[in-house]
Amino acid sequence: MSELLCAAFLFDMDGVLIDSTPAVARVWTHWARQRGFDPAEVVTRAHGRPSITTIREYLPKADHEAENRELERMEIEDIAGVVPLPGALELLNSLPRDRWAIVTSCTRALAEVRILAGGLPVPDLFLTSSDVTHGKPHPEPYLKAAAKLGFPATDCVVVEDVPAGISAGKAAGMRVIAFTTTAAREELEKSEPNWILRDCRDLSVEKRNGGLNVQIRKCCVPFAEDEQKKKARESN
Repeated sequence: MSELLCAAFLFDMDGVLIDSTPAVARVWTHWARQRGFDPAEVVTRAHGRPSITTIREYLPKADHEAENRELERMEIEDIAGVVPLPGALELLNSLPRDRWAIVTSCTRALAEVRILAGGLPVPDLFLTSSDVTHGKPHPEPYLKAAAKLGFPATDCVVVEDVPAGISAGKAAGMRVIAFTTTAAREELEKSEPNWILRDCRDLSVEKRNGGLNVQIRKCCVPFAEDEQKKKARESN
């Protein structure tokens, strides 16, 4: 096992704690086909970002708020197959409630429906797209969550599953763990997370000396280069 120390965890929700991929794909596929867009492309671009961001990109002249409300309605009504991802419940139950938060690009109404459908505990701090001005990949969501928990950004660890979320965590100055639950490893690597793991099963946490001691499965090698090796490579 390798270890890291931190003060708190900031989790994305979809693709990190719960599997809502089938529901997300169904809703965005329907939306894309109705409007004449390539469903596969739209689904890929929509992952990990506020839905209104994707809507603005594809329909620059539309009533974005109205489109977003309709999309949210469809997502709230479609929770078939929304389940917790492996190890998620066990990991959350091992964390003190004041040491973790969910930071999601969903609206608050949708986020609450999905977390309950997945049977996971509702966190004391639930930061959604309804709570920020700039969504991921902007660092605002993670910086705001760290401030609300009361910890420096550099003492927090972000857990994500898509490049937009990884970029948000890195831009906030946080260490980032990426799961291969949604995007291919090659796509995750482009955003340079500190670790790339399978899912929550590869993490275990215990409280130690006022902080969190995190153990990472030995088989999951950190993505980030060892600093000395990096310097040696750059000097050659």
